[in-house]
Amino acid sequence: MSKNPYQKLSSQRVWQTRWMALREDQIKLPDGSQGTYTVIERPGAVWIVPLLSDGQMVLIWNYRYTVGKWLWEVPAGSIVPGISPEEMAHRELSEEIGGTAASLKQISTFYTWPGQCNEIGYIFLAQGVKLGEPHREPTEVMERHVFPAEKALEMARSGKVADGPSALAILMCAPILASKQSD
Repeated sequence: MSKNPYQKLSSQRVWQTRWMALREDQIKLPDGSQGTYTVIERPGAVWIVPLLSDGQMVLIWNYRYTVGKWLWEVPAGSIVPGISPEEMAHRELSEEIGGTAASLKQISTFYTWPGQCNEIGYIFLAQGVKLGEPHREPTEVMERHVFPAEKALEMARSGKVADGPSALAILMCAPILASKQSD
């Protein structure tokens, strides 16, 4: 297999907002035929698993307009161009749950929707989180809840955390959470 089996013939941004853009690429496929590939461009995002000093985890109960439902999630947000993923993780932690972390560790990266979108997700574990007043945006309709870490892990495993990236973030932190429980 060649490194890139597709050949881009042309590219045009057809729509853009502050949060995303839609790009249409004219491409030549590996079989020689031509087609259009539509790509959603996003700047990247962070998901933060916040642990309090006592080992409990903070989740948010977040209303998502797009699906018309309340979802359990970890704090998360899009990366502002020019700001590092780590700095965005600190900002989102403060904004959504009023949290400050004694330590912040990047656990993993992943592609959120690679068949359609170029967004890279960054998962962080925030430890020693202290809670204060959240500084939410007007579009953020959410509540902050504290759970034993094992309960939050079970919620992710059972599908109660239905936001895929949040569930992934919690599950990626499971080995660290398990080692803390045995300490």
